[in-house]
Amino acid sequence: MKMEQRSPAPTEAELRRELAAVYRLVAHYRMTDLVFTHISVRLPGNDHHFLINPYGLLFEEITASSLVRVDLNGNVIGETPYCVNPAGFVIHSAIHAAREDAACVLHTHTLAGCAVAASASGLLPVNQISMEFFNRVGYHDYEGVALNLDEQKRLVEDLGTHDALILRNHGLLTVGATPARAFLRMYYLNKACEIQIAASQLGELVIPDPRIIEHAAQQLVGDAAGDDYTDDVGYDLAWAAMVRMLDRTQPDYRD
Repeated sequence: MKMEQRSPAPTEAELRRELAAVYRLVAHYRMTDLVFTHISVRLPGNDHHFLINPYGLLFEEITASSLVRVDLNGNVIGETPYCVNPAGFVIHSAIHAAREDAACVLHTHTLAGCAVAASASGLLPVNQISMEFFNRVGYHDYEGVALNLDEQKRLVEDLGTHDALILRNHGLLTVGATPARAFLRMYYLNKACEIQIAASQLGELVIPDPRIIEHAAQQLVGDAAGDDYTDDVGYDLAWAAMVRMLDRTQPDYRD
């Protein structure tokens, strides 16, 4: 179920609305940490500018117009009544700079994500949802609060070509070609962590044959061959449903 390409290139106004929608959805699904953690998206053009949340607003308060434009160093660009947390952009800027395909970077401190990040086993393929990430998630060892620019190189190396990263003793991170894709990836990564925690409380875990797990992973990321059915529009339909829900319940995100 691929949804990584977008054509034509979105405008800043469109990206503002989509990113604001993602902030509201992260709040709706209770994946926030008060005013902390961030979701950023690269703006079109050669200026290497990004949109990020205004520091101090709850995710449920964020609107398209309140998002702050910053440069690759987290400096505010243009007029805005809001400030940003430059330290919070350390992780994001490193990944944006290294991965052209990582247009959006989403970071969370959810209970389930932090619990799995603190587990020696990491994420296990105990459910179909978690199999999407089988051998497709990186791990970054904890180095303290991400305030040191020297850590950026190691973050990028540990993410590699993956679209998901488990920050040991810290939390979860996903990237995507669009805010929508980064959100849906985080939704399922966090759900995989929740399932693992719930299953582990019931006793010994059942892990399928690695060959079956790899086949399921290929199916879930759209790389499998030989199946009778495919689903190339699932994530598009899921995102459209999320937008309809917000338009019904929180239409001010577009403001």
